[in-house]
Amino acid sequence: MTSVPLKIRVAALSIIFLGLVAGFFASADRFPGLRDVPVLSRFIRSYRLGLDLQGGTHLLYRADFTDFPAESSAEAMEGLRDVIERRVNLFGVTEPVVQVERAGDEWRLIVELAGVRDIREAINMIGETPFLEFKEPRPAEETSAILEAQGRGERIGEDPYFIPSGLTGRYLKRAEMQFDPTTNAPLIGVEFNDEGSLRFEAITERNVGKPIGIYLDGVPLSLPTVREKIAGGRAQITGEFTLTEARGLVRRLNSGALPVPIALVSQQSVDSALGAESLARSLVAALAGFAAVAVFMLFWYRLPGFIAVAALAMYAALVLAIFKLVPVTLTAAGIAGFVLSLGMAVDANILIFERMKEELRAGKALEAAVADGFRRAWTSIRDSNVSSMITAAVLYWLGTSVVKGFALTLGIGVLVSMLSAISISRTFLFTIVTPWASRHRGLFLSGSGR
Repeated sequence: MTSVPLKIRVAALSIIFLGLVAGFFASADRFPGLRDVPVLSRFIRSYRLGLDLQGGTHLLYRADFTDFPAESSAEAMEGLRDVIERRVNLFGVTEPVVQVERAGDEWRLIVELAGVRDIREAINMIGETPFLEFKEPRPAEETSAILEAQGRGERIGEDPYFIPSGLTGRYLKRAEMQFDPTTNAPLIGVEFNDEGSLRFEAITERNVGKPIGIYLDGVPLSLPTVREKIAGGRAQITGEFTLTEARGLVRRLNSGALPVPIALVSQQSVDSALGAESLARSLVAALAGFAAVAVFMLFWYRLPGFIAVAALAMYAALVLAIFKLVPVTLTAAGIAGFVLSLGMAVDANILIFERMKEELRAGKALEAAVADGFRRAWTSIRDSNVSSMITAAVLYWLGTSVVKGFALTLGIGVLVSMLSAISISRTFLFTIVTPWASRHRGLFLSGSGR
């Protein structure tokens, strides 16, 4: 048996160096003194933690479906959830938990904002989202009746001139700044989605020659007169806007107009003390599990087990570094996904080592046994990891924010675990395949001597 090729040694040293860099990057924030070193401070980042680990704000809203048909409530709430989630993301709140629940005939929206401890700021963040609505003229006889009632002192809460048309911000695709080609006055161009385009076309068709009321948060923005049926889903909001007002309005509309009005029911500030305790216990459990796996691998697989432990440590460092670089918001569920991926990384090494032992018992040379062990175990490793990644992708696509956190950490972990098993472990094993190791084949067999 020849000595280890130079390129294998260089690859092994490169992997060790990469692992050390990743380990430093993953753990540097645990050493506050390093931030005072100018050369190192730029490379130090902290993990992003979710509401359950770092605290934040919990808000509960009730949806008002007074002017909405009951059959569209569920769809409207899904649209509301998407809009609120997009809105808070624009304010830099990562992975907000926005959930819909129904209590009897009442629809509620739960909003959890990690790291936002100022409840007033959080309420303003949600409350500033506008409710955009297009209204059509009320029949003349109804308008006269309402005005007469108001003239008699009766309190009528309805708008005497306009009624809801069913076209709201839930159908808004985007808004943009435009300018009148004649006066150069700023105006707002809006574009509706496919369903909104059909609704808008029908509204303009039955109201040719009449005004359409464009309302934002119940306040009329503009009352343009419909000159003809408008197809294609594009319209303009005109008014006496200043440039600053028009830009602000476009920004608010693009952040998402609420498809249904909401009212704040309760508010709560979540303390991070319990989260810190939960995080500490999770870390202790992860370290204890790692140590138990390391002991088992060393006992049962001997020298390859030592290689697996080293590869697993580098795998953990790489994954944690990726969590910081992406960055991934870590929740208790996300940490569970990471710990699960650790176990899957060990499974890949076990498959390889078992195949390698079979080749050794068949009488093959050590180098050939190692090569064949990796080659024959690869299909099993590939299939199991691909199925796990498909599961993680489905969970991320269909799940809520909490489930998405678990799916994301699991998916990243599984992807890196294949690199760990096939590249890192393989390189290290071929590094120790020397004449000396060939004379001590027992170091590559199991703890039972088989």
